[in-house]
Amino acid sequence: LEETPEGQFFATGFAFPGRNEQEAFRREFDYSLRGHTSRLAGYKSNNEDLLAQAVREVLGVPRDRLSDEEAIALALDPARNRLHGETLNLSTLSKLSRTLHHPGYTFRKKLSHTADSQNQRHRLTPGSRPVLLAHLADTPDYIVPTLVRQETAIEKMYRETMERTWDAIRKLRGMGEPPEFIAYLLPNAASVRFTESADLLNLHHKLAMRLCYNAQEEIWKASQDEAAQIMEVNPRIGQHLGAPCHLRYRAHTTPFCPEGDRYCGVRVWRQHVPNMRRLI
Repeated sequence: LEETPEGQFFATGFAFPGRNEQEAFRREFDYSLRGHTSRLAGYKSNNEDLLAQAVREVLGVPRDRLSDEEAIALALDPARNRLHGETLNLSTLSKLSRTLHHPGYTFRKKLSHTADSQNQRHRLTPGSRPVLLAHLADTPDYIVPTLVRQETAIEKMYRETMERTWDAIRKLRGMGEPPEFIAYLLPNAASVRFTESADLLNLHHKLAMRLCYNAQEEIWKASQDEAAQIMEVNPRIGQHLGAPCHLRYRAHTTPFCPEGDRYCGVRVWRQHVPNMRRLI
């Protein structure tokens, strides 16, 4: 750790943030989310133009022959680009699909340690994770699963467990234990705050996988947030985002659900992403 740039930063006179600074940072970050699990923090201002022009370049046709709407549909609409309806991710094997590398989006998000571990499996949508020890404050900082909140007694036990965990963290800190040892007490529910950026090609695949109702709860909610916000700022792109069954439905690929015995039992392929609802 001492040899990393961030280690050098703390080693050259800048102490780890104090308790008040940690609390202030957490409040500031959480306020910036405006109630989202994942909030759009930035995007290329000409995403749709970039994508449409790249499609015309691949095909060698001028704008008056192929409009922006038609060009974007050729790359993204599963009815036109049926690779989006395949079980495997074949997008990098198509010249048209590779145009999706050019649009880009950045999201600020807050997940539990468990959900972030799932999130990191998507190596091509990288994020800047925190120096966790700099976030380790004395007050409980964790995510409560939606299902836990459905039953008062279970939620009470869950929160009491978290309080006991942070009691132990405070005791160890008072005993002078190093922060890297204290961090071992952090539960899987501990909050992780970070920023993540991705090009549309890799984000499209991630959203398809994680908008499935079988996805982990928080990463599903983050993906719904992201798809819905893309629909707002880039509607010609956003209208083509959805769960695997939705893409397969539009590509006329059967069965629509690729999960076999794990089919959730809901016709998600007929649902508009912002209107999707799930408990578990």
